[in-house]
Amino acid sequence: MSTEFPSKNGITRQWHVIDAQDLVLGKLASKAAMLLMGKTKPSYTPFLDTGDHVIVINADKVRVTGRKEEDKLYRHFTGYPGGLVEKSLKRVRAERPIRLVEDAIFGMLPKTKLGKQMYRKLKVYAGDKHPHAAQKPAALAVK
Repeated sequence: MSTEFPSKNGITRQWHVIDAQDLVLGKLASKAAMLLMGKTKPSYTPFLDTGDHVIVINADKVRVTGRKEEDKLYRHFTGYPGGLVEKSLKRVRAERPIRLVEDAIFGMLPKTKLGKQMYRKLKVYAGDKHPHAAQKPAALAVK
C-alpha cells in the first residue's frame, strides 16, 4: 500500500477571519501559523503547502502579557556600519501595528521557500474591515 499525497489540484483552501481584539499575541500567532501550514487538515504533508488563507483584523488591538509593551525590542539591521535599529513594542504599535502580528506569525512558520509561500496567504489589517468579502471567509474563534 502506498502513501497518498495531495496533488496541487486536490488541495482545497479555505479562508478564515480571526478578530485579534483582546487576544494574546502569541496564542493568535500560533493558531494562525497552524492554519497557514495546514496542520489542522488530515491531508497535511510537511513538504507541501496545504494550508488555508488567514485574514487577521483589529491587529492594533492585540494584547501582550507581562512587561513586553516596554521591554520587548524589535531589531533590524540597515546594512550600514552602526545601522542596528531598535524599537520598543509600544513604538512599533504606534507606527505600524500590523507588524506585531506579521512578525509573530512569520516567526512560527518554516524558514524555507515553503514558509515564505505560506506567509503570502496571510492578510493583516489594523481596522475591522477587509477587502476579501468575495472569498466568503469563515469567522474563527481563538480561545
